Amino acid sequence: MTTLTQKNTVPASDSGGKKWLSFLADYSTIIFFVLMLAVAGILSDKFFTIANITNVLRQSAPLGIIALGMLFVILTGGIDLSVGSMMALVSVVVALLMPNFGLLLSLFAGVSIATIIGSISGGLVSYFRIAPFIATLAMMTIARGIAQIVTKGQPVFIDHAGFKSFGEGYFLGLPLPVYVFIAFAILAHIIYKKTTFGRLVISIGSNETATRFAGIRVERYKFAVYALSGLACGIGGIIATSRTGVGSPVMSESFELDAIAAVVVGGASLAGGRGNVFNTVIGVLILGVISNLMNLMKISGNYQQVVKGLIIILAVLLESLKSKK
Repeated sequence: MTTLTQKNTVPASDSGGKKWLSFLADYSTIIFFVLMLAVAGILSDKFFTIANITNVLRQSAPLGIIALGMLFVILTGGIDLSVGSMMALVSVVVALLMPNFGLLLSLFAGVSIATIIGSISGGLVSYFRIAPFIATLAMMTIARGIAQIVTKGQPVFIDHAGFKSFGEGYFLGLPLPVYVFIAFAILAHIIYKKTTFGRLVISIGSNETATRFAGIRVERYKFAVYALSGLACGIGGIIATSRTGVGSPVMSESFELDAIAAVVVGGASLAGGRGNVFNTVIGVLILGVISNLMNLMKISGNYQQVVKGLIIILAVLLESLKSKK
């Protein structure tokens, strides 16, 4: 009996250490974000100006919307590499249609095309059992190729004051695109937390076989998350285009990597089943702060890519810590 009691006794110091590690693992995304803000404020006296903060939020809005769509795909254990190409295709479709068909119809067409492409990826993954990496890589190439073909590789300038004013406009001190980001985040949170769909998406990522044995038609839900990702790309592509006023076939190259990075930095597991909307939003803001800080410090884009890669590695290591806990 004495031996058994000694065996089960945990030293107070070890217990405290485990609690501290548990705290770090649970709140690592928020802690890292706060540290990044502190570092940014120290390194640049321009960072905490109102103009710069609103600029960070405006630039983060398209990535935030795309990352939230990507989150649901990753929760199922999938991945979507076509998001950047879909945004480019949306931008050129909107730019080409707007002169003849007007603002609303061109915007509807852009969102619809992105949703259709996402649905095709979802169909290939769920019903034809093609690996998500391969299916979305194919759609990435196809969408970018179509964008290049219809524009002959040239940018298409948009001459619509109302459309461009949305990307540059403000309401109550916040850029208009930020309100779209906030609305999409609220909607994503409701779907994630309050609906059967959200719970089943997590269940599929956690244990697809068990979910299937429970009588759930897994294919429908996997199809739906890729369609949702396409919808997010349509909205994000329109916002990005409204900021530049140009439909470009080379828009958002490598954007899929930023979206995946934001979700991973937010603590989601690439194996599926773990992640949440709030942390994904924080992950987006972390990447936005890092990019903005390096721009303020006049650090080239090549170095920025290296830093983002290191951040992804750090995020994966922290995710491993959570899994061990």
